Formats: sequence, structure tokens, C-alpha cells
Amino acid sequence: MSSNHPVMDTESVRHAYRRWAPVYDYTFGQVAEAGRKHAVKIINQRKGRVLEVGVGTGLSLPAYGKHLTVTGIDLSPEMLDKAREKVAKKNLYNVDGLHEMDASALGFADESFDTVVAMYVMTVVPDPDKVMRELERVCAPGGEVILVNHFSQEHGVRGFLERKLANFADLIGWHAVFEVDRVLICEDLRLVERRPLWPVGLFTMLRFVKEPGFGVAPQAAKEFLAKGRRRNSAAMAADGTAMPHHAGKGAFARRMLDSNYWRSLYRRLQSQWAER
Repeated sequence: MSSNHPVMDTESVRHAYRRWAPVYDYTFGQVAEAGRKHAVKIINQRKGRVLEVGVGTGLSLPAYGKHLTVTGIDLSPEMLDKAREKVAKKNLYNVDGLHEMDASALGFADESFDTVVAMYVMTVVPDPDKVMRELERVCAPGGEVILVNHFSQEHGVRGFLERKLANFADLIGWHAVFEVDRVLICEDLRLVERRPLWPVGLFTMLRFVKEPGFGVAPQAAKEFLAKGRRRNSAAMAADGTAMPHHAGKGAFARRMLDSNYWRSLYRRLQSQWAER
């Protein structure tokens, strides 16, 4: 599948959800209900502070257990107005605050939350990499990051339709083509569960545990390889000779020390294990 993705800037997202806000609860909100309930059920088994990124109109807020302290953020002020109405109407005293905020630049200190959840968000944001890094940053060690999201297929009728919709991302407000690898980027987040959700697996829940240092080994190998290359370059410059060429062994050694190779291999194994 092509690695080119339509660009959707922050203002496009705001504009799209300004249109969605009045009808969201009765349209996409209904389609997303099953995934939302499943995620909240898992979160309610936990303790402490919860951050919901992309809280929208606040459909999930009444379902959180009262033992949890919940904070919500969203880019759309119109969506947040709807969420605040729900908080006031239902007297949700465990909702600590609802803030207009960019998910790629969260205004919270490191390790502020025990659970961080982003439901139907990653296909909406302009820069998913930055958002994933922020979710990782504000999650406390041993805490969990939970995603509920649509991940695209490459083949079949669904894959065909997703590719056709891809060019209209700025109009519909989300990316129809979005591969799961785009969220498997954080060194300190270990994927522990991957579960397809209703309807017909259109959405998927990914559950990560934050384990600081989890991805250190691949990075150390990459740095070791870089140091070796610098030493070899210095030696060649000193005596004016070329290093012997051992293509097969050299390629194998580079692969064994390449952090991208190990991360890619681990993500494939991790994903397969999480689906069991």
C-alpha cells in the first residue's frame, strides 16, 4: 500500500467537526457506541486519573466509574460545549475538566494519568506520530494507553472503498486509509491486546502498557552500529585504503544491528500474539 497519506490540517479538522457537532450523537456516535462501551468497561476496572483524548460531545463521560477522575480534551469548541452540557445535566462530579487542546501538544505534565484513551481519534488528527508520542508521555509508568480506531485493509471491497474515500479526508473529517503500523511507534508502549470490534471488525481496540526502557535495546544496537561506521570511516581516511568488501556478511550484520529491523519484527510478533 502506498505510504502517501492525504494531509488534513488542524483547521480542516475544526471545520469538519463544527459541521458534525449538532448531529454527531445521532449519527457516527451511534455507530461508534459498541467500541466506546468496550473501552470504558476496561477502563472502569482500573483506578486513578483518566485522560480521554478527543472526548467530543462527551458520550462516554456518564459511563465512567465514579471512582475515576476523568479529564477530557478536544480540538472542537462546539463538541466541548455539548460535552459540558452533559456534565452539568448529569452532575458528573468525577469529570475534573474539559479543555480545548491539540492532541499533538498536550498541556499536561509527564506521567500525569494512569489511563490515557483515544477513541476514533487517530484517523482524524493531522500528525498521528506526534499524538502517539504525547499519549505515551502523559501516561504514568505501568499505566495503559487504549486506542479504539479504524484501521484500513489493503484488499477486498472494503479496501477498495477506503482507497476511494481517501481523497476526501478534508471533507469527511477522517482518513479512510490508515494502517495500524502508524500507531506502533512508541518505544515504551507494549501492545498487550488487539481486539476487533463491532460492526464487523470495522474498528479495532489496541491496549498498551507503558514500560519505560521497553524499546531501549534496539536503539542501543543502532547507536553501536553508528559508532562502528564512524571508526571504519576514520580508519580509511587515515591510511587512504578501502575496507574489504564482504557484501553478504556485511548486510547480515547490519540487519542484526538495525533497530528498524528489530522493531518491525517485534511489532509483527506482538500483533500476532495480541490477537490470540
